[in-house]
Amino acid sequence: MASINPIAKLCAAAILGVVLLLTLDPVSAVVGLLCECALLPFAGVPAKKLVKILSPLLIAAPFAGLSGLLYGRDEGNTVVLLGPWNITQGEVALAVTITLRILAVALPAIVLFATTDPTDLADALAQLWKLPARFVLGALAAIRMLGLMRQDWNMLRLARRARGVADGGGPIKASSRLLSLAMALLTLAIRRGSLLATAMEARAFDAPIARTWARQSVWRARDGWFIGGAFFVAGVSVTVAVTTGAWNFVIS
Repeated sequence: MASINPIAKLCAAAILGVVLLLTLDPVSAVVGLLCECALLPFAGVPAKKLVKILSPLLIAAPFAGLSGLLYGRDEGNTVVLLGPWNITQGEVALAVTITLRILAVALPAIVLFATTDPTDLADALAQLWKLPARFVLGALAAIRMLGLMRQDWNMLRLARRARGVADGGGPIKASSRLLSLAMALLTLAIRRGSLLATAMEARAFDAPIARTWARQSVWRARDGWFIGGAFFVAGVSVTVAVTTGAWNFVIS
C-alpha cells in the first residue's frame, strides 16, 4: 500500500466517502464495510498498529449512533422506554445506519492515510495537482510540527509531575491543570511556528520562482487500478442497495 501514489489514495478515499454518504440505508454501508475489511490484510499495516489507529474510530462511531438512537424521529413500535426517551424501531435502525456509515466512510480514509508519508503527499500535490508550492510546503511543515507538539505535551506533563503539581485535587483541579497545560502548549506552538515561518522565509521558500523537487512523484498504472478498485467497491455497494430496495437517497 505504501507504493501507491498518495493522490490515488486521496481519490479512493473521496470516492468511497462521497458514494456512501449519498444514501442513508444500512445495506450499502454493510457491503462497503465488508469489502473494506476483506482488503485490510493487503494494506500492509501490522495488526498491532491497525488496532491502535482504528480504536478511536471504534469508540467514536457508536457514540455518534447514540445521538440517532436518543433523538431520532419516532417511527414504528417502541423497543424500550428509558426515562424521557421512547426508543422506537426507527430510531434503532437510524442509530445502526449512522454507526455503520461512519465506519464504512472513515475506515478506508484512516488506513490509507496511515500508510502515506506526508512528504510524499506534498510532492504529489505540488507536482501532479500543481498546487502552489508555498501552500504545500507550509502545510507539510505544520503536519511535521504535530509530532513536536505531542512531545511538548508529554514534556510539560512530566515537568509538572516532577514539581508535584500534577496529581490530586479532584475534577475541578484536574480541569484547571488541563487548561494550564493547553495554554502552555499553545504558547510553545505559536513560538515555534513563528520561528519556523521566519526560517522558511529566510531560505526563500516564498520566492516567486519555479521550484525544483528532490523526489519526483510519478503516476503509475497501478495507481489507476487502485482508483478503479475504489469505484468497484462503491459500485457494488450501490448495486446491492438498489437491488434490495434499501437505497435511500439522502436528498429525497
